[in-house]
Amino acid sequence: MTFFDWIREPWPWYVAGPLIGLIVPALLILGNKSFGLSSSLRHICAACVPAKIPFFQYNWRKEGWNLFFVGGILLGGIISAVWLSNPNPVVLHPDLALELKGYGITRFDGLVPADLFSWDQLFTLRGPLMMVGGGFLVGFGTRYAGGCTSGHAIMGLSTLQWPSLVATCCFMAGGFLMANFILPFILNL
Repeated sequence: MTFFDWIREPWPWYVAGPLIGLIVPALLILGNKSFGLSSSLRHICAACVPAKIPFFQYNWRKEGWNLFFVGGILLGGIISAVWLSNPNPVVLHPDLALELKGYGITRFDGLVPADLFSWDQLFTLRGPLMMVGGGFLVGFGTRYAGGCTSGHAIMGLSTLQWPSLVATCCFMAGGFLMANFILPFILNL
C-alpha cells in the first residue's frame, strides 16, 4: 500500500481523535489561543465590512492567526478533493442503506445523497427546507450558543468551562432530536 492509498482511506478514531485533541494544548501552550471556527467569520466581517457596526468594532488583527487556520482548512479541503479523493463509492452499512431507501434516497454524489443535495432538489419543498433552513438554524444556534461545536466541545470542555458543557449537551440533544424525529418527517415530505 502506497502513501497515497493509505491517506485516501478514512483514518481510524484512535489516530484522528488524538490529533484533533492535541490542537488544544498546542494552542494554549504556544500562545494562549482559543480554538473555534465560528469566530473566524466575525473576524472576516470585521476586516472586510467598513460599516461602523459595534459588534465588528474590535482589534481583529490580534486574532489573525485564526484566519490562517481557516485558510489552511480551505486549502486542505481543496488538496484532498483534487488529489486525495477516493474514487470508490461510499460504502454504507446495509441497514442504513435500507432505511435511506425507505425515504427514497438511493443516489449518492461523493459523500452526500444526491437525492437531497442537488440543483434539482433546490427547487422542491424539501430542498430549501434542508439547505437554507438548516443553514439558518446552524448559524442562529452557533450565535445563540456563543460558539460552534468545535469551540465548545473541543476547547471549552477541555478547559472545564460550564457554558461549554451546557452547549455541548444541547448540541447533542438537538442532533439526536433532529436525526430521529425531525429528519424522518422532512424526508417524507
